[in-house]
Amino acid sequence: MASTNKKILIIEDEALMLRSLSDKFREEGFSVLEANDGANGLDSALANHPDIILLDIIMPKMDGLTVLGKLRQDEWGKEVPVIILTNLSDSDKVAEAMKNRAYDFLVKADWKLEDIVRKVKEKLAKD
Repeated sequence: MASTNKKILIIEDEALMLRSLSDKFREEGFSVLEANDGANGLDSALANHPDIILLDIIMPKMDGLTVLGKLRQDEWGKEVPVIILTNLSDSDKVAEAMKNRAYDFLVKADWKLEDIVRKVKEKLAKD
């Protein structure tokens, strides 16, 4: 197993989804940070400076779009790649996420774990 030495932060409130994503990224050699609500996710992002963030929108304490907006106000956070991973396919939310420079907006039901990993690797390969 090749190690990427890349650090990913997964901010997701669904325990099963969080565990599935974390396990998959660890298998792929990533260092994985987890947060199960937006407030903890934002704190973790600013403290640990991951290489990329997977971010859910609908979460307790702080929703994903608020997290993204706050990240973009931070000197480090304004450049970090963020992939929105949500069950929402609401065009207003998509537009707001893209306005805050989300790298991509994936609807969970449309993507398999392998595809999500590939998206993350594609983005990290570009940087």
